Amino acid sequence: MSIQRISKLIVILIFLVFINSVIAEEKKEMAEPIVITSKTLINDSKAKTATFEGNVVAKRGEVTLYAGKMIVYYEDEQKGGNIKMIEAIGNVKLIKADRVITSHKATYYPEPEERVVFTGEPRATEGKNLVTGEKITYFMKDDRSLVEKSKVYLKEKKTEK
Repeated sequence: MSIQRISKLIVILIFLVFINSVIAEEKKEMAEPIVITSKTLINDSKAKTATFEGNVVAKRGEVTLYAGKMIVYYEDEQKGGNIKMIEAIGNVKLIKADRVITSHKATYYPEPEERVVFTGEPRATEGKNLVTGEKITYFMKDDRSLVEKSKVYLKEKKTEK
């Protein structure tokens, strides 16, 4: 094989590896759908709301949100029909791995930063550790929380795996 042919093959292989990494990155960035299940669903097209009641479970990727009732506010179909906000009311619980956040109410905002705001005696646990506050805001993409008027109970150290 000539040097020109080998260099062409190397260029093609580098290009293919680059394209595959770009495609893989785009797939990661594509938002997973939110799947909501409940006993009942009432859709109000005029108000642009969908009300889920009874054992409501909303799942997206590795995050699951439970509540007695959820109201989904969405945009007009002409604007894409995207979710503007979700209110979860009654026995709210968000679970992601070994982290659990509970409260009486939670509000999910997809934009500008994807976040969930917990109010009504919010409590966050990770293992045996507990954080309480007046309001807990969980930023989903950054995997970080902001707790207002916090009180922290540390019972175990986090170990590196």
